[in-house]
Amino acid sequence: MKPWLWLPAQLSHDLAPVGLELAALASAPVDAEVRSFTWKRKGRQIFFRNPLGIAGGVDKDGRQIAGWRHFGAGFVEIGTVTPLAQKPNPGKIMARESQTESLWNKMGFPSPGAQATRLLVRDWRVKEAHRSSETGQDVRFPIFINIGKQRDTALEKAHEDYSALIEVFMDSSRAIEGRALADAFVINISSPNTKGLRDLFSHDRLRSFLSPVADTLQRFQIPGLLKLSPDMDEETRHSCWNVISELALDGIIATNTTAARPTGFTHLPNEGGLSGAPLTTRSRDFLKSALEELGPRRAGLLVVSAGGVLNGEEARLRLDLGADCVETYSGLVFNGPRFFQRALKQLI
Repeated sequence: MKPWLWLPAQLSHDLAPVGLELAALASAPVDAEVRSFTWKRKGRQIFFRNPLGIAGGVDKDGRQIAGWRHFGAGFVEIGTVTPLAQKPNPGKIMARESQTESLWNKMGFPSPGAQATRLLVRDWRVKEAHRSSETGQDVRFPIFINIGKQRDTALEKAHEDYSALIEVFMDSSRAIEGRALADAFVINISSPNTKGLRDLFSHDRLRSFLSPVADTLQRFQIPGLLKLSPDMDEETRHSCWNVISELALDGIIATNTTAARPTGFTHLPNEGGLSGAPLTTRSRDFLKSALEELGPRRAGLLVVSAGGVLNGEEARLRLDLGADCVETYSGLVFNGPRFFQRALKQLI
């Protein structure tokens, strides 16, 4: 029984936080320490109790961290967060096809803004620190914060939005027991739903955009991961690898949704991003190419695979191909929060 699939996609998405909270109250927490590992970068040690997490877009503002941890996620990527509050794109912004396990969205970075999200994350960290104090164990849960520019910010000034977002979350006065609210930042310039955003990947823009953002990350000694588009050509990918290496970024997330429309998935709108089953092969192939092209430059980078991960078998395949972590969005839409419990069993 998947009653949420009886509802329109947008309504189901809006009610998901309430449903997740109620489901957590009615169930025992999932024993989620499977294939645990520690990633060391920039003097930080981030412990992942398992390599499965939620992709950006599931939890836009950090309200559901407790629920995802309860159901077995090894980490969460929240956001996309923008500097100021902004509404979704006008018109229809979400749809799905259950028979083809396809998910479409044109949300465009709806966000309550950085300050509101910071308060929610800080509230979680305060409770987490209290639990650590009570148990005598470090129970810190990895949180990646996905950041994006304001819809009306010009591309030439986009770096200012990203740097400002990092500073909001990394202000030392907001740390909990001396530890930052975020464990890493995800630099999102790959969404197809913000006009012109992917142009920042162009050869003449990428370095000038990323350089000041990388400087901000370096100043705070916090990891930054670049989220990539599955629609990038080989030349653009190689340019990314060079810039990531030169600027000492810390990892990649491959991939975001696709603007392409594979044959057989024609009933959803042509604009916006497509994910779920239509993205599975495209994202998997992107991961293979990325790992081959990075070669020795991959050392120390965190490689996160996302896109079309609908079950534990696909998650295991991505890990076997060489990803360090795997994220899901559509897997939760079509299978519910028990996705993690089932997928972890397949990873054991």
